[in-house]
Order: sequence, then structure tokens, then C-alpha cells
Amino acid sequence: MAVILITGGARSGKSRRAEARAKAFSGRPVYVATAEALDAEMEGRIAEHRARRGTDWIEREVPLDLVPALVASDGGGARLVDCLTLWLSNLMQAERDWESEVKALAGALPRLKSPIVLVTNEVGLGIVPDNALARSFRDAAGIMNQTIATAADEVEFVVAGLPMKLK
Repeated sequence: MAVILITGGARSGKSRRAEARAKAFSGRPVYVATAEALDAEMEGRIAEHRARRGTDWIEREVPLDLVPALVASDGGGARLVDCLTLWLSNLMQAERDWESEVKALAGALPRLKSPIVLVTNEVGLGIVPDNALARSFRDAAGIMNQTIATAADEVEFVVAGLPMKLK
């Protein structure tokens, strides 16, 4: 079993890299989508991802309950979670205890049998946001990424479509 975390900035190529990594494992891969199509722009992004992946994937839409979905899909092909930062945003929006959810995910990862590729955004490389909500999200994402990176077997940082192995 492998736990692979792929991080990078927006439009860095991390999703394509994660798809390739997940498809390299045996079995039919499972795409665990955390995004919700709440507006036309997000509907377009989701459609673009689906078209690029094709029909080789089993798709699960999981905006909140990620750990149960990973447990339920364990034992088959690799799972690709795209993405943890949207999941975090969903948790915060739903006023759930994101810290305990992240700890539960980190604790569950080593116990699962099938490979897992997790995508996340690196959001702390820019200027300090000018409002409390954005700073809170940036800080939470940094904590989440550190927690999951510690639990991961491999960590890659993708820049301009090029992966760099960090762990």
C-alpha cells in the first residue's frame, strides 16, 4: 500500500500528475471528488476533469465524509482524492471540526490496504491575506498539509507540470 501526497499551486499540473500516479497501480482507479458544483464555473471545472479522465475511473462524490468513503472503497484499485483543500473548505463551511477530521484522516491512511493518492494546494507561498477568513483558511490548509505529509509515504511538489520529490 502507498499513500502519496501531491501538492502545488493552482493550475500547476498536480491533478494530472495524481491521475497518472493512481492509474499506475493495478485495478480500476477510484476518483474521490470533494468539489461540489455550486455554480456554473465549478460545473465547468468538474466537466473538464471528467472529460480528461475518461470512463476508466469509478467516481465517488465526497464533499465531507472522506474517511468513511476511503474505508468503503478499500480493497480495490487506487483511490485519488482531489482535493484536500476543497474538502477542508467544505468542512469549514459546514462548521465541522476540521482539525479532528484531518487527524482522523491521517490516522486512517496507514490502516488502509489500497493505494491512495491525495491532491492538495499549497496556499501559503503568497502574501499574507488581508482578511481573517482567508488567513484562517491558509493557516488551516498549512496545518492539514503538514499533518497529511507526515502520514504519507511519498510527497511530491508540482511546479509548471514538473514533479519534485520531497519525501
